[in-house]
Amino acid sequence: MLMRTDSFLYRAFHLYYDGFRSMTLGRTLWLIIGIKLFIMFAILKLFFFPNFLHQHAAKGGEAEFVATELTERMTNGETTE
Repeated sequence: MLMRTDSFLYRAFHLYYDGFRSMTLGRTLWLIIGIKLFIMFAILKLFFFPNFLHQHAAKGGEAEFVATELTERMTNGETTE
């Protein structure tokens, strides 16, 4: 199954392929974007978003823990809105 050269997907792919291949400054900018995303999602997650379920729920009982917490919070009048 070959893709026709006049199809939209073929033209869109080659537009981006040729654009990324001929970049000079853009490669540096994409590297900076990649480093920032790595810092945001990997490093900050380790320090600011601990694994709460792992610390408070028994292995295999995560769903029950979440359900219990949600029902208790709703019966106490706490809402997420």
